[in-house]
Amino acid sequence: MSSRVLTAVAWPYANGPRHIGHVSGFGVPSDVFSRYRRMAGDAVLMVSGTDEHGTPVQVQADAEGLTPRELADKYNRVIVDDLQGLGLGYDLFTRTTTSNHYEVVQQLFLALHRNGYVFTRTAMGAISPSTGRTLPDRYVEGTCPICGYDGARGDQCDNCGNQLDPADLINPRSKINGEVPVFVETEHFFLDLPAFANSLGSWLSTRTDWRPNVLKFATNLVDDLKPRAITRDLDWGVPLPLDGWRDQPMKRLYVWFDAVIGYLSASVEWARRGPDPDAWKQWWTDPDARGYYFMGKDNIVFHSVIWPALLLGQNGAGDKGGTPGAFGTLNLPDEIVSSEFLTMSGSKFSTSRGTVIYVTDFLKEFGPDALRYFISVAGPENQDTDFTWDEFVRRTNFELANEWGNLVNRSISMAHRGVGSVPKPTAPTEADAALLATSQAAFDTVGGLLARSKFKQAISEAMRVVTAANRYLSDQEPWKRKDDPDRRDTILHTALQVVQDANTLLTPFLPHSAQKVHEALGSGGVWAAQPEIREVDDLGSPGIPRGPAYPVLMGDYAGEQARWASTPVEVGRPLVKPTPIFPKLDPELGETGPDWAPIAR
Repeated sequence: MSSRVLTAVAWPYANGPRHIGHVSGFGVPSDVFSRYRRMAGDAVLMVSGTDEHGTPVQVQADAEGLTPRELADKYNRVIVDDLQGLGLGYDLFTRTTTSNHYEVVQQLFLALHRNGYVFTRTAMGAISPSTGRTLPDRYVEGTCPICGYDGARGDQCDNCGNQLDPADLINPRSKINGEVPVFVETEHFFLDLPAFANSLGSWLSTRTDWRPNVLKFATNLVDDLKPRAITRDLDWGVPLPLDGWRDQPMKRLYVWFDAVIGYLSASVEWARRGPDPDAWKQWWTDPDARGYYFMGKDNIVFHSVIWPALLLGQNGAGDKGGTPGAFGTLNLPDEIVSSEFLTMSGSKFSTSRGTVIYVTDFLKEFGPDALRYFISVAGPENQDTDFTWDEFVRRTNFELANEWGNLVNRSISMAHRGVGSVPKPTAPTEADAALLATSQAAFDTVGGLLARSKFKQAISEAMRVVTAANRYLSDQEPWKRKDDPDRRDTILHTALQVVQDANTLLTPFLPHSAQKVHEALGSGGVWAAQPEIREVDDLGSPGIPRGPAYPVLMGDYAGEQARWASTPVEVGRPLVKPTPIFPKLDPELGETGPDWAPIAR
């Protein structure tokens, strides 16, 4: 039975190009999952966009001599290009500076306000003495007053996990320039997180199938909830939709509040761009729909506690009760799929520290599927993982080229050379049946693992079929069967059937090469659909100025041929001599790295 599946993907900041550490957390895993679910017959809605508000964008804009809007426009296009090149199949990848997003954020805020889950309070705000701007919580660092960790952020200590306020820190300093912030009184709206302690705790107690690290972290946070400011003294962000506040030029809803609402606003925008503007409700208000949220571990708090609290408050389902807001009763996340960090030489990828490999550069030299494969088979799914060029070369050469690429090439080449088409099998043997049984059984095994976001195990099981097929060819030696063409043809037919099966199993991970293998097997049409970049106009919303036109990612995924099942390879289908699917890399690359990302000596 098909299901409706929301794939909600973390929003990358539009303050620079994305590096491979970013896409290992939010990008590739979400696309592998979504491609599998579509192939399995589910109705998938995969949404995200660029996160364009907040101080990170302002700081980078200052550094480049641009306005925040100009910087957001610049990097929105860069990121859209990169994600399209990587083949991430969004139904809509948009941005947070649209009038549609502003309206959805404001409506959700109003629902929280009506239900009593936000309130105003005077607080001490951190100000940069050199610029006069508000320093967001995460841009203030210092010593944790609870555990003594030197490096705690103004919103939370990563060492002990406790929530903090910037004014609580011992020896606070600006992360931007190291100066000591000035703390001044200012009035802000706060989200009353303690008013969700019981409802959040009850909901989390039902999340028994979450990854243990996510559930433990979220449960610990609920034990010590504090009100959290949702506005900042900034002129770059979503205006407050209340009389007495809406016209204040230096008071905006802050980025951490508006960005998570992007999952809903992107779904609404997707529906508005289609024939049914209410279509988003099928994924958000139908209790049978399932929502999966993909991110790196540094976003767990926002998706396992903050976002569910916002949804509960909008629904009128927090500890204070209330009535549903403009969007009705919205579904809470069903699963938080959090990845750990991809590191380089033991350090978290960091543009400022120079430990960075940009997606753009990687795609230009190695293409998308080599990176997708590495992230899937060796990425930070359950623990921090160190990226090395040596491991990347080894995986590409010995697994993609020698195992998978070689199986495709020699199976099709022998059939092309000996028959010219897919041969007809006669009198299959026990060895043939055993290989076909292994191949067909893998659909349940790999599919079950993908449904549970166990990507490493899933791709390993798919590659086990490839290894078995290579062993089969070596054992059966069809090249020695010139005097027994019936047996030769049966072996080659069996091998081609398993190539087709393995290609299906690997399609969620390697969609670009899957299309090539599909064509090498003599088939036409789109096997694995790819996202398209489309230029669109801002849709407009009542009382909110329209933004400029912008690029989005969308795609026609319903028209692709890929289905999660073993389908018979067509006897007699003409074959042509194949070209290598995965060229081997120079082993020296593993010792030096490429010119644009050399290995430090």
